[in-house]
Amino acid sequence: MTLRFIGTTSEHGNCPTLYEVIETGDVAVQGKLLTDPEHLGQLRDVGEDETVVIIPRELLTRFAPKE
Repeated sequence: MTLRFIGTTSEHGNCPTLYEVIETGDVAVQGKLLTDPEHLGQLRDVGEDETVVIIPRELLTRFAPKE
């Protein structure tokens, strides 16, 4: 898999950040891991090989607008 940096709203080069998967056009998201059991309990159908991260809406609207 080849990742291409799309953009970040971070001022220090960490997260949150978006990447494009070159081969598929999918988007990979880097963000803060959601770990609170109460919050995780509100999610549906999260697979054993999946995780959830929190990112600001601004990151998506700025770098991954709906086409």
